[in-house]
Amino acid sequence: MEPILGIDFGTTNSAVAIFSKGRPVTIPNEFGGQIIPSAVYIADNGDIYVGESAKNVGILHVDSTVLSVKREMGTGVNHFINGKNYTPEMIASFIFETLRKTAEHKSGRGIKKAVVTVPAYYDDKKRQATRKAAQLAGLEVVRIVNEPTAAAMAYGVMSDREGRVLVFDLGGGTFDVSILNIKGGVFEVLATRGDTRLGGNDFDRKIVEVLVERFMDETEIDLRKDKFALQKVYEEAEKAKKTLSDQRIVEIEIPFIAADESGPLHLTTKFTRYEFEELITGYIEKTLRLTKTALRDAKLTPEDIDMFLFVGGSTRIPIVRKNLKNLFNKEPEGSVSPDEVVALGAAVQGAVMSGRIHKIALVDVTPLGLGVEKEGGAMVNMIKRNAVLPTEASAIFTTVQDYQKAVIIHVLQGERPNVSDNISLGSFRLDGIRKASKGVPKIEVKFEIDVSGIVRVSAKDLDTRCEYSVKLDQASGLSEEEISAVITDARVSELEDLQFNSERQGQV
Repeated sequence: MEPILGIDFGTTNSAVAIFSKGRPVTIPNEFGGQIIPSAVYIADNGDIYVGESAKNVGILHVDSTVLSVKREMGTGVNHFINGKNYTPEMIASFIFETLRKTAEHKSGRGIKKAVVTVPAYYDDKKRQATRKAAQLAGLEVVRIVNEPTAAAMAYGVMSDREGRVLVFDLGGGTFDVSILNIKGGVFEVLATRGDTRLGGNDFDRKIVEVLVERFMDETEIDLRKDKFALQKVYEEAEKAKKTLSDQRIVEIEIPFIAADESGPLHLTTKFTRYEFEELITGYIEKTLRLTKTALRDAKLTPEDIDMFLFVGGSTRIPIVRKNLKNLFNKEPEGSVSPDEVVALGAAVQGAVMSGRIHKIALVDVTPLGLGVEKEGGAMVNMIKRNAVLPTEASAIFTTVQDYQKAVIIHVLQGERPNVSDNISLGSFRLDGIRKASKGVPKIEVKFEIDVSGIVRVSAKDLDTRCEYSVKLDQASGLSEEEISAVITDARVSELEDLQFNSERQGQV
């Protein structure tokens, strides 16, 4: 029976796991660790280094090292290194290939299939980009699973517990919160919220800003103008952040960080946990707001949650743990490492798909509504937020001009009826419409979302049978606007939306 890997492709670190001897286990890297840094270094001769070796050499070769590529997936941002252009998918594929080879070396056999995890709030383009990266690494992605969902699966299988579980996933680059009900082997996602631009990297940046300002105050030298020095500051900021999870004060020393007429200069300062917590208060408050909103979406209160899980290295920060314990009035489940639990859950799903585990089912949801634009600048919402996956929906539209030969189908994601307030996922053209007076042709638009959250949209003229179907992997994808703000805006503008709806009756 061919094994299926479970891969957690993370912003800061990645992990690979497999189901073996009745349980999921992470596969150690060449240094014996359970995770590898998501770092890629491309040498002058074209050799590729991934993980610890890439991160260690990155301080000396900033222009040839890529960190946190997960945040660039599906954005179209490219890296020009040593005379060659690399897309984020190509860079990510080196990480996937390393994970695959690590697993193959451990198992002694070739492995070609994997379950890959993504943030719950990843849009379609980012999901497609992640799938492509894995494919470039020689892997067939049999399913994409949301990271908090995978974590809950690992916990449910390994602890054999049931009930309502909230997964608080705060990693290096993204934040997700999902609420699931585990019962009788069924993992049902009730609600999910998140932010694809909130994580430990943002916390590091806040520390870096303070360190750079302190050094400038002392020396009048701006370290932001020296990319090598700045990379070193980021490295020390990350170390300080981790140290402050165990200590209340940390001494930061970076020798020979710069020089002036007097000679070499060193950055030496102290940083307290209180100062750190003050810097990241806004981020932490946002995670709490999203958590409470997810509870409202699921029609639950904190008292209804039987257990909650911490996922991601940033959940080790004391203020994060304190706030969640206060909210739920209980301790988090600690039986599974927050660094490994997502990969373990992906391995569980892989075991289900390969037939190694029976009587387990995963029921996931879509994080935002989907629809199309109609005449007058309004959005027709065809799939609601938190709809159970897989799902599909269709609606009949018509033309707005006499003898119209084609229509443009504009696909949208969001919670507002006004197109300009939502996010464009792309457009496509349907030709071959029957020549007739406006309002006569019948055009069926159909949405399909598979279990991995990948979207397919089709349009068909029911008279001529002309049809066009597209996967949204070429769509523009979500912008970097915070999705939570989209939904908040929808609530704030409820009266405005009602008025807008009353004034617009639609055709495509």
